[in-house]
Amino acid sequence: MTCPPVISDTPLEPWEGRAILLVDLDAFFASVEQLDHPAWRGKPVIVGGNADAHGVVSTCSYEARSFGVRSAMAASLARDLCPNAIWTEGHYGRYREVSNAVMAILRDETPHVQQVSIDEAFMDVTPTAVNTEHPVAVASRIQERVAALGVTCSIGVGTCKSVAKVASDMDKPRGLTVVYPGGEAAFMAPLPVRTLSGVGAAAERALVSHGVRTLGDMARADEGLLRKIFGKNAQMMRDRAAGCDAATVEVDDEVKSVSHEVTFARDLDNRADIDAALETLCAKVGRRLRRKGLRGRTVAVKVRYDNRTTRSAQLRLPRPSDDEMAFSPYVLSLVDDLWSPGMKVRLLGVAVSGFAEDGVTQEALFDVDAVSPLENPVDGPLIPDEGKRRSLIAATDALKDKFGEAAVRFGHELRNEGNTTGSSSKNPADYK
Repeated sequence: MTCPPVISDTPLEPWEGRAILLVDLDAFFASVEQLDHPAWRGKPVIVGGNADAHGVVSTCSYEARSFGVRSAMAASLARDLCPNAIWTEGHYGRYREVSNAVMAILRDETPHVQQVSIDEAFMDVTPTAVNTEHPVAVASRIQERVAALGVTCSIGVGTCKSVAKVASDMDKPRGLTVVYPGGEAAFMAPLPVRTLSGVGAAAERALVSHGVRTLGDMARADEGLLRKIFGKNAQMMRDRAAGCDAATVEVDDEVKSVSHEVTFARDLDNRADIDAALETLCAKVGRRLRRKGLRGRTVAVKVRYDNRTTRSAQLRLPRPSDDEMAFSPYVLSLVDDLWSPGMKVRLLGVAVSGFAEDGVTQEALFDVDAVSPLENPVDGPLIPDEGKRRSLIAATDALKDKFGEAAVRFGHELRNEGNTTGSSSKNPADYK
């Protein structure tokens, strides 16, 4: 049931039904401290209060855990167990900054993200007709992307929240534990009842006193006993113990737009370069839309000039789209409102929104200065046949999934190669 962090060429078992991930950042506060203080790496680090003033341990590195130090432990005891540890009271603004970067990665993978704490989030990555990617492949990619930030995460993959949560704790740090559909009961049954979220010390004592020691025992326990211990939550706790709870991932930050922007090292001053850059941005946005299973009805362009002023324009598409070959002509048409010969462009951005049902008011994606009516002439896609376009897009997506984003490149992507600052932005907060 445990898979390595990096997916090999061995085919994954087919996945049927829901797929829930629980992403848990490993020893998060301590990991950020070790990231920011290279000399602390490989050494016991404790983030917590003053040992002489009744402080407690917030978290600690795995090096400190090897001495028996644990979260919520009295700082004085932690000091006795690990006298040579490096102590810090913590830098919570910095932790929030790294957490936000991680959560941005998760929301880049799917809009169905429920952040439950600064270092933990559920994700629904159930395969769909639009996005058929295997959940384990998604989890592996998330681990790689998070590791690139300088911290690591452990991920549990299952068909429900309770299984994903338990699985995420099975193999740390940077563990990837997968419970395939149909294996939930066998995975949960032998585990101690205290393993399950919602079973505290008092509930554990009550259960064990009645011979209920494992989650398998709990799934089969007398209904009256469970009601006595858990009250109205008795059935919910039984379902969790059996690995069949129906709780959904409650999205707390709905995706309102998918966007990408880039700043250029040398200002663009001719239309061919601008159009090439916008087509490249459209391709990135289109690929992300498809990976999220989203189609948008509104497109927008953002332009920042050499004098640092910014203007934007947007329009409504004839129908929702995730096909950059279909919506890029509309994006290019917006430039007529924003650029004329002689202007120098420092930054370009493309955004797609309008994921709600028709009739719902769509907020502007940018501070819009101009809105182009659809009756303006717009060139059609280079490949008019939608079936042929979708086949080409599916093929290029598959190649990129297997060999990386640079596996397939078009001429417009090469035109401005090397002319970026590396400061690109995906779905910044002010786009949402």
